Amino acid sequence: MNKLKLALFSFVILIGCKDKLAPIAKNAIKPKLITEKTPHDTDDPAIWIHPTNTSSSLIIGTDKDSDGGLYLYDLNGKIIKKSIPLKRPNNVDVAYKLKVGNTTIDIAVTTERETNKIRVFSLPNLEPIDNGGIEVFEGETERNPMGIALYTRPSDGEIFVIVGRKNGPSGSYLWQYQLESINGVVQTKIIRKFGKYSGKKEIEAIAIDNELGYIYYSDEQTGIRKYLADPSKNDNNEIAFFGQNDFKSDNEGIAIYKKTETTGYILVSNQQANTFVVYTREENSNQENKHIKIAEIPTSTVECDGADATSIQLNQAFPKGMLVAMSNGMTFHYYDWNLIQKEIDKQKN
Repeated sequence: MNKLKLALFSFVILIGCKDKLAPIAKNAIKPKLITEKTPHDTDDPAIWIHPTNTSSSLIIGTDKDSDGGLYLYDLNGKIIKKSIPLKRPNNVDVAYKLKVGNTTIDIAVTTERETNKIRVFSLPNLEPIDNGGIEVFEGETERNPMGIALYTRPSDGEIFVIVGRKNGPSGSYLWQYQLESINGVVQTKIIRKFGKYSGKKEIEAIAIDNELGYIYYSDEQTGIRKYLADPSKNDNNEIAFFGQNDFKSDNEGIAIYKKTETTGYILVSNQQANTFVVYTREENSNQENKHIKIAEIPTSTVECDGADATSIQLNQAFPKGMLVAMSNGMTFHYYDWNLIQKEIDKQKN
């Protein structure tokens, strides 16, 4: 290829990329801070709230590579610990007070794609407690676990893991496992298989609303699907399907901001537009399970895959909690919720 053809080819490639990726908007909200970089490719964060001192809360993030791992960040964005090496960890979530013998521990659980396992770590010390990992989607042709979310049943404190994969059949795309500890080692048992799938791309982002008892997941390039989280309800019917026309291309990471036990927002990453689409969390008698788009927040994240949110007062920098979002460049962005709320209120009015 001569120099002229090479230049023209490169120009076409650049133009194509610009068509796919939206620039950061001039009015985009800036993060309060950006974390230190991981070596490879960040993908998904989760927030762990310290039980007695919220200013000591931590962010757990995945570094997605064959030599990847989980990273612990403090509220200043500093990396304070890396887990044992993991084979392409994808998404991560946290849960509190897993019963282990006569005590309870907080946990982080991540998918390990190259081994077809989930990995379970104690918090805040980030040590494995799963005897090398737990196989998922056993017996299936399509495995390759990606998305993960944890549901804690309010009635008895039992913890369940919902796992998604790169591909799978509609109707049983997601598998739900119950976590249990035997002789100090965390194990699982399969509880149910459920979940519609459009077949357009994949299902990666999953989020659980513990208080209201719902599972939300992003069927990419299609919309957000909603199911009951408690398997004892014996109901695998889809109860809502929204956001079908609200995204430039991929609807990705889901974060739930809880203003009260029953009110707040569901934020979904509009990945190629570098925005978050905001929906109502609450239900009412007239619009049960109808989640209304109320705002679209331009942020400084680029190609956001995963996100999490909390309304807990963390410290002076995050008095109303935060939104944490993955961004290209091997980082996570911490957003002061006050700025997010200000933009929501402006658009609502």
